[in-house]
Amino acid sequence: MPRYLHFYKRAFTHKSISNTKKGEGPEDPYNTFNNERLEYLGDAILDAVMAEYLFKKYPIHDEGFLTQMRSKMVNRKTLNKISADMGLEVFLRQHGTSRVSQTMMGNTFEAFIGAIYLDVGYLRTRKFIIHRILKQYLDVHFLESLNDNFKSILLEYCQKNQKNISYEVLEHFRTKNNREKFKVAVLIDEIQEAVAEDFNKKSAEQNASRLALIKLGILDSTVEPISENSTGL
Repeated sequence: MPRYLHFYKRAFTHKSISNTKKGEGPEDPYNTFNNERLEYLGDAILDAVMAEYLFKKYPIHDEGFLTQMRSKMVNRKTLNKISADMGLEVFLRQHGTSRVSQTMMGNTFEAFIGAIYLDVGYLRTRKFIIHRILKQYLDVHFLESLNDNFKSILLEYCQKNQKNISYEVLEHFRTKNNREKFKVAVLIDEIQEAVAEDFNKKSAEQNASRLALIKLGILDSTVEPISENSTGL
């Protein structure tokens, strides 16, 4: 049974309907009442739990493999699906959100994890993520075989066709909620092929590579990005 319901209420309150509300609870000294801060916290908790889980599950695999697996497990597409499968959309609507987008779903899931952490602490949150999320909503063995390393695919194409590939950070900035963000371009033979944004440099490079692969006709456009912050040229 939750001890501090105001954390969960905040987790399911999207910023689009929170403009006239004030913060509630002793942990919220800010005037805005929405789930953005909890989303930031939940994202960090998920990364930590998944990193530890993978480190123990794959004792002989290198850092590159572990990083790719964690990316597959916590990318925007995966989190959106988990949120939908858990039925979190119902709680968003109960708290005033009439139009629920896919992006909202994944963000809400992260905020929900943040609320659990503030309510019961790290150890119980870790247990919840592993036993109630990983084991019920994720097929780790399927993710092992899923090749969404767009950089690797694009690199293989360039090597095969004797082309040079490089990445350039066009912008490095912070969002309104103070999250670090990168805008990255992928260049083939010094020609800019695609641009993407994301909250870390590696993901931005992956998504720019995905767009370049689509432009080159190597990848189908229905293949979704790692997150939903990509933009084509």
